[in-house]
Amino acid sequence: MNENYGEGNLISLTENFLNEVLSSWSDSIKALLTCEQVKSYAEELRIVSRCIDSLTMKACSDPNMFNRHDCSHSQSPAADPALCNGISPDAKSQLQGDDWWYEDLSFFSLPIYKRLILSIEAKGMKPENVAASLLHYVRKFIPYMNKQSSFNDKSNVSRASTPSRTSEANHKALLEEIVGLLPNKKGVIPSKYLVRLLRTAIILHASPSCIENLEKRIGAQLDQVELVDLLIPNMGYSVETLYDIECIQRITDHFMSIYLATTASTTPCVIEERPLITGADALTPMTMVANLVDAYLAEVALDVNLKLPKFQSLASAIPDYARPLDDGLYHAIDVYLKAHPWLIDSEREQFCRLLNCQKLSLEASTHAAQNERLPLRVIVQVLFFEQLRLRTSISSWLFVSDNLENTQNPSGQIDPAQGGENLRDRVSELEKECSSIRNELKKLIKTKRSWTIFPRFLFRKKS
Repeated sequence: MNENYGEGNLISLTENFLNEVLSSWSDSIKALLTCEQVKSYAEELRIVSRCIDSLTMKACSDPNMFNRHDCSHSQSPAADPALCNGISPDAKSQLQGDDWWYEDLSFFSLPIYKRLILSIEAKGMKPENVAASLLHYVRKFIPYMNKQSSFNDKSNVSRASTPSRTSEANHKALLEEIVGLLPNKKGVIPSKYLVRLLRTAIILHASPSCIENLEKRIGAQLDQVELVDLLIPNMGYSVETLYDIECIQRITDHFMSIYLATTASTTPCVIEERPLITGADALTPMTMVANLVDAYLAEVALDVNLKLPKFQSLASAIPDYARPLDDGLYHAIDVYLKAHPWLIDSEREQFCRLLNCQKLSLEASTHAAQNERLPLRVIVQVLFFEQLRLRTSISSWLFVSDNLENTQNPSGQIDPAQGGENLRDRVSELEKECSSIRNELKKLIKTKRSWTIFPRFLFRKKS
């Protein structure tokens, strides 16, 4: 069958035919799909590897430089019937950009697809495109990946997965393989899809290594996650809480370990107690995560089954300096106290130690001063620090005013028409505010007879 016996023998004809097939993207796709039906023979004859090399070269080059006609089921009886289902030839032929090859490769079985994606990655394809292709593949074969997380999903998934244990096992194996193929580069997959991968892995009871891999990836870019994506329903066998608090705790711990390791090697000042001046830029991701965790705590605090230590552990995972204001944490604490009215006074006292009363805004301080759910000690602290803040403001305004008047009147003569009246009005308003705060606290003291130590100290007027 070779050329030793004459021209145009079978081997040369076959080689010429293969070269012609491999010159076209769509023909290479059809040939490789056909090989899956006779895989052992195709592997032995190296047809599979040649098809993979051809597709790799074309995927990594300009699609306009080779013949990439649209596939059609009628043209390739051996091809998968769904190969071009739902994609019009005109639409597909006009695809532009780097994502034109995702759909075609998604019709191969996992072993062939894995070889293709590894070959394309080794050829120098951008990690973002490799990750996007992997995500396209897993979303096609695991439909639940396309759903948003909610409590209703839990029952729906349970009903959907029960009839087919084989299908669930296949989905689990596929997901674990895809996660193992994800590029290590940070940010190549949007955070919301990483969370969906994690949620799906939890539902399918994927291996601990697979779940840990995803948790670390999410932790590395936690500052890019939205609150709605973090609300992962608890899919465990023993459902204690509505949401998977332990999972978010691990993700937060991963973020903290990565962040602190990074900042310690670049800007050590950011891990000190007061780093907001020298390390403001480096603290931006940390502050974003602090706001995210506080918002998450406010959501899960409504769960009556959420134990106090779990709330405290997650809140404490964020260092105090990461919160410019404690308003978000205060809101979460207030929601928890409202949903858990049976907490005893000692538990409330310990719980509220999470809060830094000096870092509450005026609005939050006003709310806290009238919040009957808070321990009296916290209310006193809030009012005391607010009074100190007002006195400091008065002193600073007086100091600025004196300097301004001395600058404008070097002789020392003060002109009342140059702002003195306005300053007195401001001081009068602030004194009224202080007086109002004192009156509010006196009312609280009268209603709670057990507290008798602080009034003399707090209301002692400055001589």
